[in-house]
Amino acid sequence: MESLVSAPFARAYEGRRVLVTGHTGFKGSWLSFWLKELGAEVWGLALPPEDSPNIYGLLGLDALVHSRLGDIRDAAAVDAAFAAARPEAVFHLAAQPLVLRSYQAPVDTFAVNVVGTAQVLESARHEGSAKALVVVSTDKVYEDPEARRPRAETDALGGHDPYSASKAGTEIVAASYRRSFSLPLASARAGNVVGGGDWAADRLIPDCARAFAAGRKAPVRNPASVRPWQHVLEPLSGYLTLGARLLDGDASAAEAWNFGPAEDGVTVADVAGYAAAAWGAEAAWHAEPADNPHEAAALRLDSTKARTRLGWSPVWDARRAVTAAMEWYKAAAEPGFDARGLTRAQIQAFTSAVPAGRP
Repeated sequence: MESLVSAPFARAYEGRRVLVTGHTGFKGSWLSFWLKELGAEVWGLALPPEDSPNIYGLLGLDALVHSRLGDIRDAAAVDAAFAAARPEAVFHLAAQPLVLRSYQAPVDTFAVNVVGTAQVLESARHEGSAKALVVVSTDKVYEDPEARRPRAETDALGGHDPYSASKAGTEIVAASYRRSFSLPLASARAGNVVGGGDWAADRLIPDCARAFAAGRKAPVRNPASVRPWQHVLEPLSGYLTLGARLLDGDASAAEAWNFGPAEDGVTVADVAGYAAAAWGAEAAWHAEPADNPHEAAALRLDSTKARTRLGWSPVWDARRAVTAAMEWYKAAAEPGFDARGLTRAQIQAFTSAVPAGRP
């Protein structure tokens, strides 16, 4: 616990009331656990976990978080969550996060990601206690994601698939609420996150973990595609940095921010190879031809703004990020798995590697 208390931005959350939407999901569970370790009083609003097993259950977060189950499109449910939590800080992660699912359910994707975000911000505005609002977004919000240079926060928003377009809509809603109602609100755009406890369908690392555990080769779509791969703790540290700045009254933090990885040009094949190597000599993958809907071939984020103005920088490269994720999955497959212990240890390893002087 001591190393977490002395970690960057830690004191900002000690004793604070914090609301996390989407706290039962992969990123939301990691964030809720980290906040709890930092001494925050954590409240959550989300749908029940979709997957079984799920990281929310393995971490026993029901016993750590004031959890409320509800849909962010439901005004009464969101208002009630804010009234109960009276949060000083809000991290809005609840979303429909999958590209392929957005092709199957486009209306629901837009409803959750755009209308749901508006409802969360409307409830925050009326409840009035929040000094920091961080809306979580994605690298896929940019109109021209495959341009030759990495995308910066000033680039035009857009999106080919319904998921990407809906998250661009999320950004527009957030900017409108910030400007119209002077909310202390930032949005955060991250890359393709990896980490233990993500069992969602159609994601590379969960697909690898399932296949390797079953003694099968992992099926890999689009091995030549490039993504901004990063461990889940990288963007979470960015969100926590933003929240701390806003809690401290820094109005200049109320903008859009990219939190990208340490490396550009890491392919799907690279990451599948890192995963196989981390799992063991018996693990392997194969390219699986698929007639899937359009997905961008190359995505890159420019995090210069976060580096220069927030002092934030990535900590782990892609190989280290994937290795940590596979260590978590391998441990989870063993009897007596201590999810809290390993998750805490990985947070400690990450914070210990933060460069000196980084906030």
